[in-house]
Amino acid sequence: MSTRRIKSLVAIALLAAMLLSGCDSLPGRPTQADLPLRPSDVTDFAALYGQNCAGCHGADGKFAAALAMNNPVYLAIVDDASMRRVIADGVMGTAMPPFAQSAGGSLTDRQIDILIAGMRKTWAGAPDAGAGAPSYSSSTPGDSDRGTQVYAAKCQSCHGPEGKGGSAAGSVVDPFYLSLVSNQYLRTIVIAGRPELGQPDWKNDVAGQPLTPDQVSDVVAWLASKRPPVSGAGSIAQSH
Repeated sequence: MSTRRIKSLVAIALLAAMLLSGCDSLPGRPTQADLPLRPSDVTDFAALYGQNCAGCHGADGKFAAALAMNNPVYLAIVDDASMRRVIADGVMGTAMPPFAQSAGGSLTDRQIDILIAGMRKTWAGAPDAGAGAPSYSSSTPGDSDRGTQVYAAKCQSCHGPEGKGGSAAGSVVDPFYLSLVSNQYLRTIVIAGRPELGQPDWKNDVAGQPLTPDQVSDVVAWLASKRPPVSGAGSIAQSH
């Protein structure tokens, strides 16, 4: 092959390379950074929380229909495994859906880990927030008869003698409410409270008289006894 022919081929190759590289820099062509992330590739806590949790738990983790995620007592008593189970699998019979891809949701295992770590980092509060609190869950069922006494002593001043609402707080025996929440949810609210709504936690309901673990279980049993029987809702009592 002649030297002239070789030079011509090299020139053609260089021209082709220049043309191809020029296509990548055409005006208006998006760069890789401009392309939207696939939902499974989102790793920013704020974005994941805003897209998946804020609708029920509040934009700042509070002032919403469901349990406040920025409650430091809740974050102190709940372990990562329990949080993961609720996020991944949802709570049967309640408004909490499953979010894990393995359960029909849209989140990867890594994204669920990011949510748990992000909530703890953002809202955990003081390290001793849950010091002395009853455990998050209990394998020992409470006694609804004893719970009647606990309710009368600790709760009725706000929620009324029968739990149907008082001057300071609403009903805790509304059948629609009880049909939508699990016993674990009730236990969590009794222990952690809803401070953003004026609901005290287990140690601040009656000054100097924190609820004991047995009292928490008993008042939850009393509340659960007010839940109307609904076909297919038997699993709610066992849900987390």
